[in-house]
Amino acid sequence: MTDFILNAQARTDLGKGASRRLRHSASIPAVVYGGGKEAQSLTIVAKEIAKLFENEAAYSHVIELNVDGAKQNVIVKAMQRHPAKQFIMHADFIRVVAGQKLTAVVPVHFINEEAPVKKGGEISHVESQIEVSCEAKDLPEFIEVDLANAEIGTIIHLSDLKAPKGVEFVALAHGDDKAVANVHAPRVAPEAAEGAAE
Repeated sequence: MTDFILNAQARTDLGKGASRRLRHSASIPAVVYGGGKEAQSLTIVAKEIAKLFENEAAYSHVIELNVDGAKQNVIVKAMQRHPAKQFIMHADFIRVVAGQKLTAVVPVHFINEEAPVKKGGEISHVESQIEVSCEAKDLPEFIEVDLANAEIGTIIHLSDLKAPKGVEFVALAHGDDKAVANVHAPRVAPEAAEGAAE
């Protein structure tokens, strides 16, 4: 049983026109696939899905999807938002199968950011989320990046992070040791630099 529950109805009216009509009726189109079953088109009440995803944890948790009374565990795979208004326009879910690995995107939480700032550094967050591969039971809510010991000039890569038990960073598994954050000296404004030179 999961804390995240979402109700949906099976949808047979497909196509762009149907999706547009759905949005006008305060619902959104969605699809659930994977788990060795056929993809299924769904209708979800826009207000319900918006409320669920107000909680950041819903993006990286197993969701109980109730389709016309039939329950299945899923995770969100992709979400399309309106470019200007940011409301959800479409959602893709993937079925969770016990014992099978899945890939999901989880948020990055930076802690102890005040430490490098006190040393005069500025922090750039390069990644706000990381793609992970794991079983559903091991899916982390977020990945923590501790900046307590970061000095000016430090670049924190994926390989510097401790992956939770049973979790693998997808990019790292493919040989891409991405930068997650870096600490750099403040950029001096041109006028300040000129003043210092006089």
